[in-house]
Amino acid sequence: MRKIHQNISTEALEARTELRERIELLRSRVGLLSGTDKLLMTMYFENGNSFRQIALLSGVSEASISRRVKKLTRRLLDGEYIICLRNCDSFSGMEMGVAKDYFLKGLSIKRIALKRGWTYYRVHKTVKGIQQRVAEIQSQPEKC
Repeated sequence: MRKIHQNISTEALEARTELRERIELLRSRVGLLSGTDKLLMTMYFENGNSFRQIALLSGVSEASISRRVKKLTRRLLDGEYIICLRNCDSFSGMEMGVAKDYFLKGLSIKRIALKRGWTYYRVHKTVKGIQQRVAEIQSQPEKC
């Protein structure tokens, strides 16, 4: 007869705890997304739908759904946009919009330029400036 409870090592418990914390962090940040990205992540994390189920409902391949969830997960956990949100007084409204498009939605500089009616150079310069300020903020010591 199988044992119901196995002795679990502390490393395995720590790994499980870290995974649970990351999942909770993702769930809390799903609200930052909009449209189909938010729906996709909600279906996957909140409702527990499989990639196959989501693919059947959306008419997209299972691999496409998997890649999209992986990209969105990476962007939500990366935190560059979260740093921008926490320090929004350091950024203008247009910079925050560009940061959301670039860091959270994953739009290319070309698509952001078309969306905002800016030149490619202006968007590129804005993104580089945002990245520099985010790096400066990350290098500062934490405040208690």
